[in-house]
Amino acid sequence: MGLDPKIIWLFVFVGLYWSYCIFWGIKGAMSAKTASDYFIAGRSISLWVFVLAATATSFSGWTFMGHPGLLYRDGFQYAYASFYAITIPFTGVIFLKRQWMLGKRFGFITPGEMLATYFKSDTVRILVVLVALVFSVPYLGLQLRASGFLFNVLTDNLLDVTVGMWMLSAVVIIYVASGGLRAVAYVDTLQAILLALGIVAIGIISVYYVGGWSNLNDGIAALSKIDTIRTPDGYSHYIAIPGVIQFVSNGPSAIGGAWTGIMVLTYMFALMGIQSAPAFSMWAFANKSPKPFAPQQVWASSFVIGFILFIFTAMQGLGAHFLGADLKFLAAYPDLTNNLMGVGLGGIDLMDSAGKQGMLVPQLIHLISGSAPWLVGILSVCALAAMQSTGAAYMSTAGGMLTRDILKRYLMPKATHGQQKLFGRIGVVLIVLAALAVATTAKDALVLLGGLAVAYGFQMWPALIAVCWWPFLTRQGIVVGLIAGLIAVTMTESIGAQVFSFIDQIFIFFSMDPIFGEPLWGRWPLTIHSAGWGIMFNLGLAIIISAMTQNKEELEHRLTFHSFLQEHASLPDSKRGLIPIAWIITLVWFFFGIGPGAVIGNWIFGNPNDVSTWFLGIPSIWAWQILWWVIGVFMMWFLAYKMELSTVPNKEVIALHEDIGDVHLDVDKP
Repeated sequence: MGLDPKIIWLFVFVGLYWSYCIFWGIKGAMSAKTASDYFIAGRSISLWVFVLAATATSFSGWTFMGHPGLLYRDGFQYAYASFYAITIPFTGVIFLKRQWMLGKRFGFITPGEMLATYFKSDTVRILVVLVALVFSVPYLGLQLRASGFLFNVLTDNLLDVTVGMWMLSAVVIIYVASGGLRAVAYVDTLQAILLALGIVAIGIISVYYVGGWSNLNDGIAALSKIDTIRTPDGYSHYIAIPGVIQFVSNGPSAIGGAWTGIMVLTYMFALMGIQSAPAFSMWAFANKSPKPFAPQQVWASSFVIGFILFIFTAMQGLGAHFLGADLKFLAAYPDLTNNLMGVGLGGIDLMDSAGKQGMLVPQLIHLISGSAPWLVGILSVCALAAMQSTGAAYMSTAGGMLTRDILKRYLMPKATHGQQKLFGRIGVVLIVLAALAVATTAKDALVLLGGLAVAYGFQMWPALIAVCWWPFLTRQGIVVGLIAGLIAVTMTESIGAQVFSFIDQIFIFFSMDPIFGEPLWGRWPLTIHSAGWGIMFNLGLAIIISAMTQNKEELEHRLTFHSFLQEHASLPDSKRGLIPIAWIITLVWFFFGIGPGAVIGNWIFGNPNDVSTWFLGIPSIWAWQILWWVIGVFMMWFLAYKMELSTVPNKEVIALHEDIGDVHLDVDKP
């Protein structure tokens, strides 16, 4: 018996995709003459390459594979997470242009070099590398395991998850290690297009089999009626958030779901960590100019990806209920169900957070395996590209940081360009092997570790605020704050409870009474995400300690950087009156769009319990999200273009160093 046609098409399109990847790996290797060429593409990435590559890096395989599953489980209260189409590039608006200016001026290749030079501290350098590693390894492991899982499902178990994961990783290692960031950038351009087209296509497939837009809305209305999980106001958890905040020790145990207004806000903080993570600083340094920043942040990410997430991902997540994935809905409303997924899935248990949500997208792709097996192959490659897009960038940049900030700084200060490239490639291989080891051995904890990664990345905000905007923050404040933030993130995730238990076990081992008995809190206490807890300790301590450790000589050193930034990037006098307006727009959007004020969206466009009052036939919460998505795009345009946070500097930036990247800690004056 021959292979299923969809499997044949799958391998055909994967082969073509791999050929493209390896082509750019070879081309990148041939172009990389210096360390700068290899690690940051010779600062020559062009406009459209960055627009697409940064978009692909920002929105990973989680967007493609995991996001619809949680939308299925938690409904529109989780759909607020789709605002990461705006909050991820919001970080870029605040920091990328100014980091690019500093990188070009002083020849920085890694953020460790930038921050170590600014603070005159190697401790900061080491902490940045640590953040890069604790971000990259688990986050990359999550993506790689998801790719193995996808191919296990789509090949009807022909490829084991672990075997598929290792096999698919081999090609990524080849093109990333060979071509460096240039190869990553050019492969990412294709990956961004495939990611977007794949999500749109699967959304259309979902609505087609549901029976059209009208049937989708009818299904949502029926689903909300039979929902047994109710918010404190008595609304279905699918179409309402459960209030502003809940004073519970364990966020997931909140009544009506964990996604309170404050939880949504602090979860968005975590995802803002994607573009504040050290890898994105290297993306900033790699650009020919800041010209691509604004179109990527406003149009590619906020507008295009935002539209895709709020419309097409919602179609996937909610539509699956009406295609047989939800056996309870099938039993209650057989006339509203086109039972195509019930057999393949056997139903998805809504209460099982570690259940079959990950099967949702592969099963949606499977719907067309009989009628269009070639399309299954294309969509499979779209999913693979989505999962590899982020991982490739973190592999490349983490390898660069290990080489520049550890090897060259401490072990081989006179390393040649060839030696740096060699060790950069070795670093890539080691990071991928570490990620694969984590993905192979820590299967159950992988999603948790991936969630920790972005929250860790967000803890770079105070350091970036210091170097880009606020000279008041001192080295001591940033170091203590960053360490405290990383600890707070760890302790307010599930691992925190395990730490309490471990301490008790030590006391018991020495025949002593346990000091805790039971954990003091669980994951996300008070429905505040770990990123929120981390930044409260991080920024709070950074400000307090900075106030106590001001030093005139160190301040003068920091001010040389800020004087340069002010000279080249200050807002014209004619626009300074817009600064209060920019603050108001931003704070209002964060409060009402993704914060405590979002609770208004539950009912402002119709009573959730009365379908006849729904605006345009859709739940109030969905209409509210679409409205604030539109306002969010305007906010991003206003900040990036009108406030000139992402435009080309008004004065040309002249590089001080011909040998780019050979910057030393004793550089005091620009």
